Amino acid sequence: MAGRESAGKDSPGKTRGSGPRGEHDREGFIGLVAGTAESLVRNEGFRALGMRRLAAAIGYAPNSIYNAVGDLDQVVLRVNARTLARLHAALAAEIDPNRAARDNALALADAYLVFVAADPRVWSLLFEHLAAPDQPFPDWYAAALAEPVGLVDTVLAPLIAEPDERRRAVAALWAALHGLASLSTSRKLAVLTPDPPRELARLLVGRFLG
Repeated sequence: MAGRESAGKDSPGKTRGSGPRGEHDREGFIGLVAGTAESLVRNEGFRALGMRRLAAAIGYAPNSIYNAVGDLDQVVLRVNARTLARLHAALAAEIDPNRAARDNALALADAYLVFVAADPRVWSLLFEHLAAPDQPFPDWYAAALAEPVGLVDTVLAPLIAEPDERRRAVAALWAALHGLASLSTSRKLAVLTPDPPRELARLLVGRFLG
């Protein structure tokens, strides 16, 4: 029956995810949930993501997801952590240690826009879904968020020496690029300007860094 744990004993060090087959350890089950939720959002948008729909898609009872992952907020955070890991990899691939810091910053802006354009629905989940205001981020999600942010911080370090000023600069640039990417993917940027988003992003970063 869906939602029932396997009757057999788990091997040492393994925690089974509850489900009709009992074939996943906990991390494997979390990966299944997050991957399926990501696919639902990618194909149908955030509004398609609900616990019953998600449970039906993976063939497990909703309680299995609640027990192993948590509520919908936690599912979204798992999807977002995957997105942040992919973003980190995409940005890291564009950094050339032999290139000037300013050029690396421009390359990161280019890579960010390419990343967003390739997967806009999943990317937008980072900002569209609002968790309860009193709910702190889990440590694993804070670590996932810190990776791409830290990468940008490292690239800007030769240009902005003071750590607190650099932290604010990273936040300001990310927010500005987010707005530009949002307008571009929603096809509303043309209301403001006919200029391509890449040119605007490079203008923004270039002028900001001087």
